[in-house]
Amino acid sequence: MNAAISPALPERARAVFAAQIPLPSPVTAPAFVETLAHTLGTSLTAARWDASSVLAALATLTDDHLTDRLLAHLPRGYALLFGRADLAAA
Repeated sequence: MNAAISPALPERARAVFAAQIPLPSPVTAPAFVETLAHTLGTSLTAARWDASSVLAALATLTDDHLTDRLLAHLPRGYALLFGRADLAAA
């Protein structure tokens, strides 16, 4: 995955993402937003908006297949941050 999105991210962002793989345990989307809010010193609403803006923009720079694969590895709830509906599998 790192090689597939590398052209879409600056070098420092790629390094930060790569350093987090694999996570010892999955981080829920709400916990991700809470951590982001704490790190940025902002509100949950602002952090959710910021995360969604960046992840949705990233999704437009890649193909749908890559975004689908990424979401398949993330806990439920991240699809909304990527600008997609969060539908449970039937």
